[in-house]
Amino acid sequence: MTARRKAAPAAVLGVIPLALAGLSAAPAVAHGSMTDPVSRVSACYAEGPESPQSAACKAAIAASGTQAFYDWNEVNIGDAAGRHRQLIPDGKLCSAGRDKYKGLDLPRADWPASKLTSGEHTFRYKATAPHRGGFELYLTKDGYDPAKPLKWSDLEEKPFATVTDPTLANGEYVFEGVVPKKSGRHLIYSIWQRSDSPEAFYTCSDVVFGEDSGGGAPAPAPSAPTEEQIEAGTDKSTVSHGGHGGDEPGEHREHTPQEQRQEQEQKQETSAPAEKPAGKPVEGKSAEALSAEPPNTPEANGSAGSENLAATGGDGGTAYLAVGGAAVLALGSALLFATVRRKAVGR
Repeated sequence: MTARRKAAPAAVLGVIPLALAGLSAAPAVAHGSMTDPVSRVSACYAEGPESPQSAACKAAIAASGTQAFYDWNEVNIGDAAGRHRQLIPDGKLCSAGRDKYKGLDLPRADWPASKLTSGEHTFRYKATAPHRGGFELYLTKDGYDPAKPLKWSDLEEKPFATVTDPTLANGEYVFEGVVPKKSGRHLIYSIWQRSDSPEAFYTCSDVVFGEDSGGGAPAPAPSAPTEEQIEAGTDKSTVSHGGHGGDEPGEHREHTPQEQRQEQEQKQETSAPAEKPAGKPVEGKSAEALSAEPPNTPEANGSAGSENLAATGGDGGTAYLAVGGAAVLALGSALLFATVRRKAVGR
């Protein structure tokens, strides 16, 4: 047998790990926050971490520092697995119990608040990295006092809106909910529990029904971050690229190579416009129940790489797997052919 024949199978074996390594090179990205109604962290990021305008955001940034707001899309618990009430103590719901975001827990009656009316409402959640999972939205009870630390007992017992795998439209999850009849200042608490991971995300959105009854001067109306603002803050964020950059042990879970491929491709898919919001509310179901259900059937958008596919997990990341699988099969075939040929020559 010649040296060239001996080297052929070894060369093929050497290429396979390189091909697989190339497939896992796509970076992971961070995750998102409520933008309608605007969450506290989104509002303060939009005002500018270096130059906030509202008194509440100034106080929050003074308490947490600017980095927490450059990382506005990462108020999470990496291993929540539906154990939200067990893991997050009273008074720390808005920060998800994380010291990094403690400024969001400040009890104040002047947080920037979105105007809201009872009845049907279209909710929007900016997804800087889409994930399969379910949303639960809770509203504070009558008699809620924004000047006191937010407790679990301040929220209505059941969510007023729940949805699983809503449609992703222009980089936002969009879904419908029916808002109960309320008056004055309240707060909407959202829980986004992933079904492909134990990770969950949390937001506090201050809202006003009718006139602001919080006392003192009316709070300013918040704005959600624009695409330009999000892009401008990317370099200062510790979580927008390359996975999680958390500073607290146990808060984060590194993404698997498959999740990294899917999330990178999903982010690219969000640049294509989607026509219809979808994801019907399902009343009275917990995040655990939602995660056990099959995803909604995606609506056709007229293209193979639609955002609906990104929202339900069947996204363009599959192309990475398909191409990678084909490459590995081809290399395996070459190895088998070389081995058979070697045996035939040796006879």
